[in-house]
Amino acid sequence: MNTAVHRTLVVQLQTGDTDRFPVLAHFGYDADDPFAVTVVFSHDGRVLARWTLDRQMVGEGLTRPVGVGDVRMRPQSRGVWDELRVELLGDDRPDGGRHRAVVFVWAAAVQAFLRETYAVVRPGRERVCVDDFLAELTAEG
Repeated sequence: MNTAVHRTLVVQLQTGDTDRFPVLAHFGYDADDPFAVTVVFSHDGRVLARWTLDRQMVGEGLTRPVGVGDVRMRPQSRGVWDELRVELLGDDRPDGGRHRAVVFVWAAAVQAFLRETYAVVRPGRERVCVDDFLAELTAEG
């Protein structure tokens, strides 16, 4: 049985007040970390950023605004298609603000990716081995 899902999508990145420009987003899901979706953004062969997102939050963001803090998501319509708008807040800037990027992903592609992850681990069936988690935490200290 396949325990991982990978999909590469072209998404639209907007930083500051600039226009959108296309970048690749490599979505990943692994049953070993059943609550997480990883996204690696790249352009011209360079990794721009790597984020770990909550799978349930991604799904909810397709239908309503979700998130506080560093990650916020909400549905957005762009004429003939629907998008998932993902706002990512990064490190502090020298002027006291924070780096900010907004990514727009075609909603149908996100839904298809999530359906594949649900075939691996159904929502509500996620399990985490607490003993392994605690051993990992204590090993790092």
